[in-house]
Amino acid sequence: MIHSFYALRCNRVASRRLVSIARGFASEPHDEPSGIRNMALVAHIDSGKTTLTESILHKSSYISSPGSVDTGSTITDFLPAERERGITIQSASVPVKWKHWTFNLIDTPGHADFGMEVESASRVVDGAIVLIDSVEGVEAQTKAVWGQLSRYNATSRLVFMNKLDRPGASFRASLISLIAHGLHSNPLAVTLPIASMKPDDYARAEPGIVGLIDLVKWQLWEWAVDGECRVHSLPLSLDSVDLARLLPKEHPVIPHLIPARVALLENLAMFSEELMDKLLALPSEPSSYLQIQPQDIIPPLRRATLRNQVLPVLCGSASKGVGTELVMDYVGELLASPLDVRIEDEDVDGPLRLLAWKVAWDQRKGWMTFVRVYSGRLRNQSVLFNVNTGQKEKVSKLLLLYASEAQEVDYLPYGSVGVLLGLRFTRTGDTLVSGRGQGKIATTQSMRGVVLPPSVMSVSVMPNSHSDLEPVQEAIQALIRTDPSVRMDVQDGQILIHALGALHLEIIEGRLREEWRADFEFGRRQVSYRESVDSNMSSGLQEWSTEVSGKVVTARVSLSISPLAAGEQGDPAFEGNLVLDNKGNPLIAPDASPNQLHPLTNLARGISSALSSSPHTLLPYSHVKVQIMAFNLPRDAPSSILAGASSAIMRNILKRARMGPILEPYIKLRISVHEDTIGKVVKDIMDSGGEVLDLASDTTAVGNEGGAGRWNADTTYIPPVELSPSSASSALIAGIPRSKLTVHAVAPLSQMLDYSTRLRALSAGHGTFNMTNAGFREVSESRKSAILRELGRA
Repeated sequence: MIHSFYALRCNRVASRRLVSIARGFASEPHDEPSGIRNMALVAHIDSGKTTLTESILHKSSYISSPGSVDTGSTITDFLPAERERGITIQSASVPVKWKHWTFNLIDTPGHADFGMEVESASRVVDGAIVLIDSVEGVEAQTKAVWGQLSRYNATSRLVFMNKLDRPGASFRASLISLIAHGLHSNPLAVTLPIASMKPDDYARAEPGIVGLIDLVKWQLWEWAVDGECRVHSLPLSLDSVDLARLLPKEHPVIPHLIPARVALLENLAMFSEELMDKLLALPSEPSSYLQIQPQDIIPPLRRATLRNQVLPVLCGSASKGVGTELVMDYVGELLASPLDVRIEDEDVDGPLRLLAWKVAWDQRKGWMTFVRVYSGRLRNQSVLFNVNTGQKEKVSKLLLLYASEAQEVDYLPYGSVGVLLGLRFTRTGDTLVSGRGQGKIATTQSMRGVVLPPSVMSVSVMPNSHSDLEPVQEAIQALIRTDPSVRMDVQDGQILIHALGALHLEIIEGRLREEWRADFEFGRRQVSYRESVDSNMSSGLQEWSTEVSGKVVTARVSLSISPLAAGEQGDPAFEGNLVLDNKGNPLIAPDASPNQLHPLTNLARGISSALSSSPHTLLPYSHVKVQIMAFNLPRDAPSSILAGASSAIMRNILKRARMGPILEPYIKLRISVHEDTIGKVVKDIMDSGGEVLDLASDTTAVGNEGGAGRWNADTTYIPPVELSPSSASSALIAGIPRSKLTVHAVAPLSQMLDYSTRLRALSAGHGTFNMTNAGFREVSESRKSAILRELGRA
């Protein structure tokens, strides 16, 4: 019963027991939807997304050698600012052919300032690879991108524990961190790491990753220094001579092979009666679990992954190419295809329907609209109807985009992702349908759009001369089309740009100068404040009149306005406000409404417009609840009149009321500093109006967050410490005790604009930090007066 082990080179033809490997990039559309995997790579910044993308492109023979983020030679980070800074700024899509699958792979930014790119990608993918730095564990932006995927129901995910070659990396601590932060209660270790083939390296706590155990297919993968790998079938008895040929009998991983596979199968059997019956039919000894074949495991594992019942966890090192092939195999075998997640009105051969998930500008190609085909097939030179704007568009070319390179195609089939040239008016989140004979019925077919993250920082833009004013405004409008998270308004004749952070503003400034040749200067950065309301306001049916085709039409609207109650959540699509219909049900954003002519859609559009600017401070409103109590419109009048009516009536109500409380954006800080400087850092946070939430040892913060009882010890396999040998000695670096502490805090963003400089001085250059958005908080009366003086409204 013992299978003889075999070895094969990864880049050669597999044995007859394995599927042959077909490599290369996808130069033609993939017509079979079941073979398409629309997936994103998401993670906290510096977790290795772009490096893993390069490794995938290399293993699939798209490139001869992987590029490096450090040298600026990667395929997907092709913008000058990306290569200069070594970070991803915009998402990049690459179709990759692997075996019989096509991966539409989207590499996304990890920095919170470019969250819009993750938001738009999350809307159109069916699954994702979530990377976790095995040294740092789950970080702030990891949780943020996880939430973005959940917002759009991209529930089929794999986790890749990256950077296991680094000192201090721990597979165990990272898995516990994942559970402790509440990402998933049922992670499933699919692979185990092998730090070295030599047991002595474990004893010396040498960091590294040279191999993996595939617990599903019961294989050992071994990588050589040159990146070549060999795959060995593991024997069904761990006492056999065959295993001794692969691993020394005293190797630390051997005692954990059977417990890991038993845990995997028993956990999975909780969601598969068929697999449970197979396990119950086995002899009682644990080694009998080795007899279960991969073909009996993968189908229930895929079903459980698609239902989000389990979270498959793989590990490796993207920079060394360790584990990349396994990631690609399991993406194809486990993640959802377009057929697995389609909704009722989606059909392979149905009426054409697309969603524009991104718009980009290219100096040579012009406007490029990234789309996902949700129904039917799109052909070249098609005429499309934009449901959201009511305009027709003509497609001049269809492209498959490989980061900055393009391949022209004749059609895009159902489920595919591609780029359209020639669209003049389409924006991110717009729905497109066939423009031939679909005019009226198309208005009921709008799909859910993309939620725009709220801006937290702004800057004034000053054209260098009067003749530069119009070109600067046109450049900003063009930039907003490519990045909808940028917002522009004019206050007292001054142009203001609102963005997601300081780095975002720096990139905006560079793009306006380099891509659109605008001639301007930026003013002083300031945070974007909000106004709220502090009392309940309601009105009976108020009238608003306008002239339509020479006739006066009167609409009547009754609104109730109040602050959000404790426990009520605002809608990000309405900038943190809550808008309810006349039955008390939340309304969706106007642009995401399935029926653009519905009266409630137009009422929501007018309310959204009124909430965008306070009559007292010109600040946007937030934390406001607005309910439509009643409305009336003449039978023959267009419903679009209600947008103007609700906007004007709401502005009048707000204008009669007094100024409400002012809200200030706060951020969450995670600061890592040496113990001897912790007092200075904490004092600085407190002096800046911040609050320290927690102090934790840097070496234990990741591994011990969950405490006992956060996972089911009977079903969840937690790898032992010895599988990541260098993690045990991470408390010692060069013989000096590691004495770093992690500070978790919240603070007002306005006091943290120069924090990188302050922290460098406070920690003698040894401190590191990251920050994420923590929402808006009401300020004190003294702070309110200071803000109004800053805004020139005191």
